[in-house]
Amino acid sequence: MSVSQGELSKQTSIEFSEQTRDRAREIIARYPAGRERSALLPLLHLVQAEYGHVSPAGIEFCAELLGLTRAQVAGVASFYTMFKRRPAGDWLVSVCTNTMCGVLGGDRTFETLREHLGVGHDETTPDGTITLEHAECLAACDYAPVLTVNYEFFDRVQAEQAVEIVDQLQEGKRPVPDRGARLCPLPELSLQLAGFADPRPEGIADGPAGEPTLAGARLAQRHGIAVAGFDPETPIKPKEEDSR
Repeated sequence: MSVSQGELSKQTSIEFSEQTRDRAREIIARYPAGRERSALLPLLHLVQAEYGHVSPAGIEFCAELLGLTRAQVAGVASFYTMFKRRPAGDWLVSVCTNTMCGVLGGDRTFETLREHLGVGHDETTPDGTITLEHAECLAACDYAPVLTVNYEFFDRVQAEQAVEIVDQLQEGKRPVPDRGARLCPLPELSLQLAGFADPRPEGIADGPAGEPTLAGARLAQRHGIAVAGFDPETPIKPKEEDSR
């Protein structure tokens, strides 16, 4: 199913801004004819960018554009935790409570923030600023315990530091992550995840990889350990050459 510019406005009865509709056209055009349903994930990020969550109207919007049922779209939206099904705050604070982070302080951090903010998992503060969640794993065990704000990392954070971070967010400040890009509100981040570039100069990630990430490589270098037969100067062949 191919959606033309005129058809997009006729098909969808859902109230979305014209800018969002233009962006939806652009997203769908990235995919070849007959494969438009592959645009579902970026479209879900797009509707979350407009309303701060994937609402029932957003589900219907995506379903109508892609020729899917609402159940199919809802199934995808409910599978991925990055899609929020009810209004979320500008700042999503995710505390890792998996084994490594949990025993090193993550469990205590989550409980402290829960009491400090007065909200539980996947709940938003009354002022609409912060949504709190515990995460099973944030893939940063070498920096444990960690938390993220809108998926940007704050490393080796204990409960007292976490309280300082959320207090700054509620005061309108933007604490600087230990790694990655500078913070931006969740709707802006959702637009980036939909495939639209961050216009901010400070949106570009700062600095190289941290020492814990490089520790294994440095040890290998020190002891002369390398993958057998590995030549870093070997060019990467185009896929068509590999198939010959």
